[in-house]
Amino acid sequence: MTETQIHPSAIVDDGAQIGEGSRIWHWVHVCGGANIGKGVSLGQNVFVGNQVVIGDRCKIQNNVSVYDNVILEEGVFCGPSMVFTNVYNPRSLIERKSEYRDTIVKKGATLGANCTIVCGVTIGEFAFIGAGSVINKDVKPYALMVGVPGRQIGWMSKYGEQIPLPLDGDGYYNCTHTKNTYHLKGDHMACESA
Repeated sequence: MTETQIHPSAIVDDGAQIGEGSRIWHWVHVCGGANIGKGVSLGQNVFVGNQVVIGDRCKIQNNVSVYDNVILEEGVFCGPSMVFTNVYNPRSLIERKSEYRDTIVKKGATLGANCTIVCGVTIGEFAFIGAGSVINKDVKPYALMVGVPGRQIGWMSKYGEQIPLPLDGDGYYNCTHTKNTYHLKGDHMACESA
């Protein structure tokens, strides 16, 4: 791992935990209670709240605010200007900090540019949220979601390619890049590593 890099224009409050090899770019603000893993990249103008956990090797692109009660597991990609929320029904005149809802994004998921993740949901492992989508319910592992509100239109591989449907007669797909085998079991996709 390389040394952590923090641009001089970034503000990292005392107490923030930042893992080895992470890169914090221009005009980023990391609050003191944040826990950021190893090899993370925080792009220009990113905000990270106090009650946030960001796993190893996450990439958070420009103009993303990761608010309190958001947990990103290892290898999550947050596209430019995508949006997290933490209060379901905000009002400026009513204090609702005690009503924050947890949002969990599982390992390897992709959140496309300008998508919105409404608080209180869980995004499954290696799910793929298309650009501009609005997610207001839990997302299955490997699901490909698009639209407003988000709806599932297929499945994505760990490699980041759409799994072609229909699958073979037994419900299997073999990835040519990784040699992983995917198996559709009812309405859930499972991956068997090569």
